[in-house]
Amino acid sequence: MSRYIPLALLLIVSVMGILMPSVPTQIVTEGIDTGDTAWMLVSSALVLLMTPGLAYFYGGMVNNKNVISTMLQSFIAMGVISILWVVVGFSLAFGDSIGGFIGDPRTFFMFKGVLDGKPWSLAATIPLVVFAFFQLKFAVITPALVTGSMAERINFRSYVLFMILFCLFVYTPLAHWTWHPDGFLFKMGVLDFAGGTVVHMSAGWAALAGAIYLKRRKSHMEANYFPPANIPFVLLGTGLLWFGWFGFNAGSAVGASALAASAFATTNTAAAAAGLSWVLFDAAKGKKVSALGFAIGAVVGLVAITPAAGFVTIPSSIFIGSVAGMISNFVAHLRTKSTLDDTLDVFPCHGVGGMVGMLMTGIFASKGINPAVTVEGLAFGETGLFIEHVKALFIVSAFAFGGSLLLLKVTDLILPLRVSEDDEKVGLDVSQHDEFLIEA
Repeated sequence: MSRYIPLALLLIVSVMGILMPSVPTQIVTEGIDTGDTAWMLVSSALVLLMTPGLAYFYGGMVNNKNVISTMLQSFIAMGVISILWVVVGFSLAFGDSIGGFIGDPRTFFMFKGVLDGKPWSLAATIPLVVFAFFQLKFAVITPALVTGSMAERINFRSYVLFMILFCLFVYTPLAHWTWHPDGFLFKMGVLDFAGGTVVHMSAGWAALAGAIYLKRRKSHMEANYFPPANIPFVLLGTGLLWFGWFGFNAGSAVGASALAASAFATTNTAAAAAGLSWVLFDAAKGKKVSALGFAIGAVVGLVAITPAAGFVTIPSSIFIGSVAGMISNFVAHLRTKSTLDDTLDVFPCHGVGGMVGMLMTGIFASKGINPAVTVEGLAFGETGLFIEHVKALFIVSAFAFGGSLLLLKVTDLILPLRVSEDDEKVGLDVSQHDEFLIEA
């Protein structure tokens, strides 16, 4: 009977859609700017494109028995989280604040009032529905990022359950704390322009928890090295991620403005610097320059600039990207010397990259770039912002890691997280999906 539960839940939500259609009484048009709205619609599409990009990025790095399963874990997030966001996710993240910790789930339940609601207070020139769907794309990619640490050994049904729990109990509270005007991190003055804290740190710490909880793959214990299935897939994924990240960061200006242009520029510059720093750091250690190295480094740069994109200057983004690339490279190297089986180095790249970016924001944020910066960064002689960012780093890290570890345990009690040894050996493409990659 348990096989019917997911279908039954979807049918229940579908019936709720009939019973609670949320028909607008009058669509708000006053104050809406068509240029800003057009840019945000494009940005929302760009951010969604990042999830298929991530699928190619991750899918190319696993062995050829797990390509489809790894890619599907990203694609299924677009389906599951999209429905969850409409039902209750948007309310939990951006609904009326309950003590600065979580949104009231009744505020926008089943998107009540979203079509005819007044614009979001920090995005006053675009319709609320556009803001809601822009934020949805962030919620989609965050649990998809986590999958890289548990690749090649996680039960698909368990992953879907964990993804739902993670979105409800880790992602939405962090989004509320950081981006809601009444959120407690927001009130502390913590700056996160596009999700270094909310997206990348949360995904990185969840990935570390997942790698620890699921333990090592048999191939990892036996030190059997399987080469990446398809490095051109990794390069394609990197290109899609880099392209989509302009919507991720520049779109977080929530308007077609000079600030969006500045965030656009810092995003590209940091990615370029980090890609170069990764391969040059490798070369300094005697390794060859690799396509895989540049691709991973560029993504690390994109991660690190995300919290800072709309707060720092373009020259500063070179420093941020370069330092992030080298630090993540070093941590990834340390990981290979340990027994931690983070399959695709999600924690060294997204967790560490997000933390570096958060600290760099506390150092280089300037009110000359963005008047929302009330206390400038350490580089400008003020210490307050940096101290608050250090505090937030510890708070977010503890919450994301501890919360994810608890949710993994809950998930495992309901549906076993780890596939059997035989399923792992044959590969998840066949054992989980009855599909397989046909090599040319």
